[in-house]
Parts: sequence; C-alpha cells; structure tokens
Amino acid sequence: MSNENRSKRNSKPSGDKKKSTTSAKPPMPKRSQKPRPKSATKPTQNVSKPIKSDDIRLNKYISNSGVCSRRDADIYIQSGNVKVNGEVITEMGYKVKPGDVVNFDGKNLVPEKKEYILLNKPKNFTTSEDEIDHKNVLELVRSATRAKIQPIGRMDKNTTGLLVFTNDTDMIRKFSLPNQKSFKIYQVSLDRNLKFEDLEKISGGVTLDDHRLFVDEISYIEEQPKTEIGLKLRTPNVKVVRAIFESFNYNVLKIDRVAFAGLTKKNLPRGNWRFLTEQEIINLKNI
Repeated sequence: MSNENRSKRNSKPSGDKKKSTTSAKPPMPKRSQKPRPKSATKPTQNVSKPIKSDDIRLNKYISNSGVCSRRDADIYIQSGNVKVNGEVITEMGYKVKPGDVVNFDGKNLVPEKKEYILLNKPKNFTTSEDEIDHKNVLELVRSATRAKIQPIGRMDKNTTGLLVFTNDTDMIRKFSLPNQKSFKIYQVSLDRNLKFEDLEKISGGVTLDDHRLFVDEISYIEEQPKTEIGLKLRTPNVKVVRAIFESFNYNVLKIDRVAFAGLTKKNLPRGNWRFLTEQEIINLKNI
C-alpha cells in the first residue's frame, strides 16, 4: 500500500471525530418558557350561589328547640310529622328561613339559644328526678338561665365534681354514647390502702357484668395516703368507678370528678357554676 493511501486512511477517523464534536444538536427549549393559556391553568368552575346565613336546616331548627336530637328529628321529618308554614315537609336537608313557622308533632316550635354551664357539684344533690328525698342538681343552676337545660350524664348524691348542663340535645346524646373519645378523671377515696398488685390489675382492665372495661390510667395521688387514687376513664357512667373498686373488695368512701372532657375545676369552688367559654364549647363539639 502506498504512503498516500495510508495517509488518507489515517486522516479519516480524525476528521469524523472532529465533525461529531462540532455538530452537536442545539438544546431543546424548556417547556416552561412557553406560557400556558389561561384556560389551561384556571379551568372553568361552576359557581354555586351562596347559602343565606340566616337559613337553617330543618332538623337543626328542631334540635335547637330542645325537643329532640337532629337524628331523631330526621325520623319525625320522614314520618310526615313536621310542617313548615302549614305544609308537611319530608325533604331531608330542607332549610328554614327567618319568619317560617315550624310545627313539630302538633306544636309550634321556638328555638332556644344554646346554653352551656359547668357546675362543681356538691354532695346530697342528684341528677335523678325519681329520688324525692334528695335535692335535684337543677336547683343549683336555676338562676343561670330560663332555657330547658339538662345535665350531661348522671351523678348520685354521694358523687361530687364537674357536671355539664346544656339544652343542646346533640351534645347530650354525644356524651351519653358508650364509646367515648373524651377523658374523665376521678379522685377516689377508699376505706383502706389500695394494694399495688390490685392497682396493676385494674390498670390492665377489668370485667364488669361480662363487659370488658379498659382503664386509661390509674395511680396513687402524690403526697396523699394510698387510699387516694386517681382514675382516668372514657366511659360516661360514674357508677362504673365505684364498681371497679368494689369488685376488688374495697369500699368507696368518696368519688370526685376533677376533669371532664378537658374541663377542670380551676377557679370553680364546690357548689358554684359558670358558663363555658366559646373556645370550650368548640372543644367539646370537636371531641
């Protein structure tokens, strides 16, 4: 092979290599550099007309009147027992306007303002209306309001501490359900020291009337005799507190509810009451 042909063959690769490095494709333009049409960034939406703030759902109107809960009101509405301005209403979600006359089971309703009152209950007052020999707790809050308030839950004459009153039937029903999210804290006084092994057994849960009850927390109260016990439960039934210790053969001398769903006895002496703050009401509704 001649020197001329060799030089041509040797020079060809170097020429191709040079061409490949100089003929790179220009970068593609970024997509974000192209503005998108407004219709693509903000799709057209159907704008509904705002609901008048003065309108109120029929079942809530009935509940606000204090005759029953919203759930029960729905049953009455579906049954045709509710009239608005003389006309039977069975439509769920129907809204009552200002000035409408609502007739519930033959009686015209007037909604009450919702009231929420916290009482630090003393001894010798009961929530039961059947016990004629003992005073009713409503006597302690009679001067607070003219609304038809009721206590949330029950308390016997020997149990003291926090008790909430309201005419909000939905809230009363909510805190009467067996499955509660809110905590109640009790200080329990026993006739003798609580054995540590019994405290551990109770902390693991107890069985009462074939039902398993879970205890969120139990402990001795600091700087107090071991007859003074702190108990944290979710159940709304105060009778359960006494039953727990009696099942271990302890006599309960005193039960004091010191906290209810985040509410405490701070600045509320025994026998006194106060209205709940707006924030406290919101907290109870959101539990």
